Amino acid sequence: MSRQLAAFRAHLEAFASRHKQEIRRSPEFRLQFQDMCATIGVDPLASGKGFWAEMLGVGDFYYELGVQIIEVCLALRHRNGGLITLQELQQQVLKGRGKFAQDVSQDDLLRAIKKLKVLGNGFGIIPVGGTFLVQSVPAELNMDHTVVLQLAEKKGFVTVSEIRDSLKWETERAKQVLDHLLREGMAWLDAQAPAEAQFWLPALFPELREHHQPPAAP
Repeated sequence: MSRQLAAFRAHLEAFASRHKQEIRRSPEFRLQFQDMCATIGVDPLASGKGFWAEMLGVGDFYYELGVQIIEVCLALRHRNGGLITLQELQQQVLKGRGKFAQDVSQDDLLRAIKKLKVLGNGFGIIPVGGTFLVQSVPAELNMDHTVVLQLAEKKGFVTVSEIRDSLKWETERAKQVLDHLLREGMAWLDAQAPAEAQFWLPALFPELREHHQPPAAP
C-alpha cells in the first residue's frame, strides 16, 4: 500500500508540474486537484514552503486570499456585526481583486477561511440553508444560535413567537438566543413592528435581495 501511495504521489507531482498554470488560473481545476491531493492525505496548503508552494504558488494564493477575506470582513463589520454570507463575501473579494486577477470560487474561500482558524476563534463557518454564513468575530455561537439563523434565512428576520412555534422552545430560551445576537451586533431589533418585535439579521439582507429580484423588462 505504501508503494502505491508513493507512486500516486509521484504521478500527482508530475500532474501538478504539467498543469500548474491551470491550477493557478481555474477554480474548477483547483478543486479537482485539491480532491486528488485529499485521496492520499496531501495538503498543498499545509505549509508556505516546500514542493507544492514552489511548484504551484498555492500557499501564496490562499495566504493573499485570507488577507483579502479579513479586509472585507473588517470593512463590513459595522454593518453586519461580523456575519456575512459566503456569496456576498465572494462578490466583495472579487470586486477588490479587479478584473485581471485570478478567479476565486466559493470553495477557495472556504479553504482560506479554514486556514484563518489558526488565528483563534474569530473565524468560523455556519451552514444556513443551501449556503454558509462566515463569522469573523470571536462570539460564542452554539447550536441554538445556528438554528435561529437558519430560521431567519427566508425573511431576514425572526420573532420570539416564530421561534417558539417552529422549534417548540420555551419563550425564555428564544429570548436568550436573540438577546445574545443583539449584544454581539449580529441582530437588529425592530420594536415598532406591528404584531411583535422583529429581530433582523443584516448578514442575510443581500440574500433577500437575490431572492426578490424584480422580473426583467421584456
